[in-house]
Amino acid sequence: MDSNRQALIPGQDGQPGPVLSGPVLSGPVLPGLEPPEPDLPDLKLPGLELPGLELPGAGGAGSTGFPADAAEVDPVARVVLETPVPHLDRPFDYLVPRELAATALPGVRVKVRFGGQELPGFIVERRSGSEPGVRLQPLRTIVSAERVLRPDVLSLCEAVAARYAGTVSDVLRSAVPPRMARVEREPPGDPVPVVPGPGPLLLPEYDGGAAFAAALAAGASPRAVATVLPNQPGGWPALVAEAVGACLRSGRGAVVVVPDARDLSRLCTVLDDAFGEGSYARLSADDGATPRYRSFLRVSRGTVRLAVGTRNAAFAPVHDPGLFVVWEDHDSSHAEPRAPYHHAREALLLRASQAGAGLLLLAHGRSAEAQRLVLAGWASELAPPRSVLRAAAPRVVASSDSFEQERDPLLHAARLPRVAWQAARDALERGPVLVQVARTGFVPALRCQRCGEPARCLRCTGPLGYRDAHSAPDCRWCGGHAPGWSCPACGGTRLRASTIGADRTAEELGRAFPQVPVVSATGASPRDSVPARPALVVATPGAEPVAEGGYAAVLLLDGDRMLARDGLRTGEEVLHRWMSAAALARPSREGGTVVAAAQDSDPLRALVRWDPAAYAERELALRRELGLPPAVRTAVVTGPAEAADRFVGGLALPEGVRVNGPVLEEDGHRWLLFFGYADGASVTAELRRRKAVSSAAREPVVHVRIDPDDVL
Repeated sequence: MDSNRQALIPGQDGQPGPVLSGPVLSGPVLPGLEPPEPDLPDLKLPGLELPGLELPGAGGAGSTGFPADAAEVDPVARVVLETPVPHLDRPFDYLVPRELAATALPGVRVKVRFGGQELPGFIVERRSGSEPGVRLQPLRTIVSAERVLRPDVLSLCEAVAARYAGTVSDVLRSAVPPRMARVEREPPGDPVPVVPGPGPLLLPEYDGGAAFAAALAAGASPRAVATVLPNQPGGWPALVAEAVGACLRSGRGAVVVVPDARDLSRLCTVLDDAFGEGSYARLSADDGATPRYRSFLRVSRGTVRLAVGTRNAAFAPVHDPGLFVVWEDHDSSHAEPRAPYHHAREALLLRASQAGAGLLLLAHGRSAEAQRLVLAGWASELAPPRSVLRAAAPRVVASSDSFEQERDPLLHAARLPRVAWQAARDALERGPVLVQVARTGFVPALRCQRCGEPARCLRCTGPLGYRDAHSAPDCRWCGGHAPGWSCPACGGTRLRASTIGADRTAEELGRAFPQVPVVSATGASPRDSVPARPALVVATPGAEPVAEGGYAAVLLLDGDRMLARDGLRTGEEVLHRWMSAAALARPSREGGTVVAAAQDSDPLRALVRWDPAAYAERELALRRELGLPPAVRTAVVTGPAEAADRFVGGLALPEGVRVNGPVLEEDGHRWLLFFGYADGASVTAELRRRKAVSSAAREPVVHVRIDPDDVL
């Protein structure tokens, strides 16, 4: 990193954004998309003295007193250990024996002796010398001669670790899959030529789309955020294939990241038709360890130039990347559930700046983070003209509008309003109907039927629920039965469902439409697609199958209950779920109708207008006024009460950082830090330093999460 300069993603109000460590962008870009390039100091953890532990050397140059059996050229190997211990998060020097000199190359897996035990690691550099006066231990074993850690991927891992106050080792766990020795012995195969199809057909339908495709094909690095048209031929995968094809025509590689295996399968079907089977590498943990490692090696060896997969594919070692694509960047599946809890979108933002490559974020909705990039000028916007959108979008009806309320006096008490029932009945004559419900299961929660208060256990105040349709209510916390429950607020004894799950909804609709087949699609019982014949398809958010020719109608139930959930991003998430389901409906000219059963709200109005960008911009402006993410960055520090308090108390933070806490939680204290993008690098560096000091002192573990989605 010493020879690199650093670029920034602009922050709000013209302030610099998160640090992007890497070379300065080069080559032509679209006007107004080139980020600023100030010089910033490298982020390095200071060395820590570890009493009683003899360590290998760490950095420097100038020593020449190596044993006679050492390698003649560059006898020192710098090794990154595979250990999550924060105070060991730096490379260590080892001696390269002469017999290992030919295979001890940067990027290979090794095993070394450290602190009385043998640890795995990666060689990241060969050097001519180490610190004077340090006796280096020799490399123990070259696990494999396969160079699986490329320098650009290592640089990305270092940048991600710095941004999320984590260790490089934790990021490497996501970047390099576990080794499968048998796969490495397979012949590498010849490079697969990819012949992209004709020029863009779908991108020109978007304002700025033709210029985006032309810039990619010319070898430039445009960045854009796209709102995908509903009912587009081939769907969003066809749009991705078109952008990737433009990049491949320039002779560069591409990486596409999607939320889950269902989206990945849908994308691969389109890519097979566009470029041919075997023209890309599919990287997904759901495929199994052996196929995943085989695909990884195809990318690492340069056999293919296109990698597609779920969140860890963001680190795919594609040679000469020119484009990174993220589908539905708002989806929670893009966030790594293990430390350092990085997000695929942010990793690719860093990588795009390091590699000087293009970036495309696309979804039916618009995340506040993506809108911030547009408003900052870091990315352009690709949006269809309103005339094109009106022709492609379905008709959206809100059950809460005044016209429907006058026609349906019992609307406030009905889960399936009259307009939704009527739309379903009419649509079933033409094709399938999608019904989106909030939850899986039968009845997940209960309320008093008279006053609406949540039903609570009289023993421990936990929520009451039914295990099945025939049991008495019991407590979800203590397991106690409550056959004689009465409401402490009004004395009522009858219960109703707070939210009815997919199974119960399917049962009720089956009785309402006895001649129509009912299909249930949930995360536990997924379905990728349904035929065009009439059927009621009951699905939970994110599990909606694609209907051949589109759904004749889409019913969005439980809207008020979904919006009632506490959380900073509730409205944003609900709008994303609604728009993803609504985009599966036929266009209005073919009778496609979407009915949203919810009271009037900002997300509902955005759905009716089909304008997620305006909603995201309004949300971002409101959060800027309140000082909430993503207008600002956040850090959440949790741990045992005394340790967490001591950890936060030992931080040397820049002025302007808001520190809130402690908040008492079940397992200790929680602290919240709010800071601007301009202070991001210094705050995360200080958090990393404090973690290293705490680790070296063997203090209780304190967890740090940077920019989590569930901060509030």
